[in-house]
Amino acid sequence: MQRTYLLLTLLSTLAASFIWGVNTLFLLDAGLTTTEAFVANAFFALGMVIFEVPTGVVADTRGRRASFLLGAATLFAATLAYLLMWQIEAPLWGWAVASAAIGLGFTFFSGAVEAWLVDALASTGFAGDLAAVFGRGQTIGGIAMLAGTVAGGYLAQVTNLAVPYLVRSGVLALTFVVAAVAMHDIGFAPKRGERTADEIRRVLRTSIAGGWRHPPVRWMMLATPFTVGVSLYVFYAMQPYLLELYGDDTAFGIAGLAAAVLAGAQIAGGLLATTVLRMTERRTEVLIGAVVIGTVALGLMGVTEHFGWAVALLVIWAVGFAAAVPVRQAYLNSHISSGERATVLSFVALMGSSGSVVAQPLLGRSADAWGFGASYLVAGATQAIAIPFLVAARRHDKPGANPAVG
Repeated sequence: MQRTYLLLTLLSTLAASFIWGVNTLFLLDAGLTTTEAFVANAFFALGMVIFEVPTGVVADTRGRRASFLLGAATLFAATLAYLLMWQIEAPLWGWAVASAAIGLGFTFFSGAVEAWLVDALASTGFAGDLAAVFGRGQTIGGIAMLAGTVAGGYLAQVTNLAVPYLVRSGVLALTFVVAAVAMHDIGFAPKRGERTADEIRRVLRTSIAGGWRHPPVRWMMLATPFTVGVSLYVFYAMQPYLLELYGDDTAFGIAGLAAAVLAGAQIAGGLLATTVLRMTERRTEVLIGAVVIGTVALGLMGVTEHFGWAVALLVIWAVGFAAAVPVRQAYLNSHISSGERATVLSFVALMGSSGSVVAQPLLGRSADAWGFGASYLVAGATQAIAIPFLVAARRHDKPGANPAVG
């Protein structure tokens, strides 16, 4: 089960990351302004907001494998639509539709793969630490991101900005085939015999009870818009910002390398997660520390004018963020029951997407008005708002807790 999880993580992240280093540049090359580019990204997040819970219910009622396959197919079609938008220099509304479709594709993934893994491990008697498993997934994802972003950046530089999107489409097709063969629902029985509408209402009711009305999960949900929401802007804005500091706005390889630096940070964060956990009494202390360090790093990024320092600060922010991800996953899963796991995890992801819907256009507008440096100062201040919610979650985090599979 862990090998299948790692393989799917490798392929899906590799497919996604081919465009991560050049996506903002791709949108700007298509004729959009900086604000319009981040409005398009906000529609990606809006698509995730709209579809997170419905697709989570699909995973909890029709199966996690079915959800993953739908995600791969939807992302394949939406990536081809992006290529069409670029070729015809489509208006903003066209990018909005295509971006929302990409958001839909990712919602079929979010929650489903994690829920599939946790239930499969529970059914096979796994008694280890979930944070370690998620940390390995984080590391594999970082390796895939490293390869994809470097390749995507240099492919764009030696050919054109459309080629990474073509490669992404091919890897998504491969991901679909591998999932169809290797991924099967284990430890979870899809409820195909029930009326869909009734089952959706039932799962939503139990998910609200197990999610929003459950304090440990609720506080984490409330922190998510200010961490995950801001992180998407930080990632995508770094492409034009670092090229600006570098002094060459056509050096697409630099944008790819910068994204690869983040991938290396993700690998380090995945490897560090369990080590950092052993040094603290509570998982939430790791999360609080990551936000504090990240806030300082973003603030310093906003005032530096040196390319090398900006990259170094980006690494610090990214390592902290990456180390927190598997810890956060383990914390949440230890407080969620199996029957509504995918839907509750989708609720959490929805909160992050909601934050992104608001943060990306506003931060993009601040970049247009005052420059990218000032927008990073605003991003750091916004991220810091998560700290009180994480402190509240700490009250429900037992010292020395080692999360078991729920």
